[in-house]
Amino acid sequence: MVTDTSPLVVDSEIIAGSLDDPEQFAALFDRYAAMLYRYISFRLGPELAEDLVGETFLIAFRRREAYDISYRDARPWLLGIATKLITGHRRTEVSRYRALERQSPAQPVEGPEETITRELTAQGSRPVLLNALALLSRGDRDVLLLVAWSDMTYEEAARALGIPVGTVKSRLNRARRKVRHTLGGVNPLEEHGHG
Repeated sequence: MVTDTSPLVVDSEIIAGSLDDPEQFAALFDRYAAMLYRYISFRLGPELAEDLVGETFLIAFRRREAYDISYRDARPWLLGIATKLITGHRRTEVSRYRALERQSPAQPVEGPEETITRELTAQGSRPVLLNALALLSRGDRDVLLLVAWSDMTYEEAARALGIPVGTVKSRLNRARRKVRHTLGGVNPLEEHGHG
């Protein structure tokens, strides 16, 4: 059975349809694999990104029956799964930030974060930002990167991480405060978040 996978078909309909026709789930892969790859690659590097994107979709596929179809957008759900997988690689992530901090500015991974990274590189703040990210707690870093890099609302980040919206706000405020302090009072991520 061939299904319409245009953007007009919402994610929750694709997931519901995949319960009877598992092949429909591939439309979510087509829609979100590149975004997940960019997010994971930024955090852990391209070496692990492809495997973790595949693992994210495998977990999502296995859990699709439990998906709450009242949420039309599956992006927070998928990013939540990916973020939990990234947690298992925390040392790799911190080591990556430390290694990138020591390198000269490299080409950023294509995606929404490219603009932020380019601005920081132009300002010479990239190493300092990478250091600030490495110093954040896992929870604060997860919230900051979901909101700033993945352009999620507080509610979407809360759903992705399975935490209350108030916790997202407090972690984000703490993370922004620490990043601002590390950057000498400037926080280039401030205006990229949503409320």
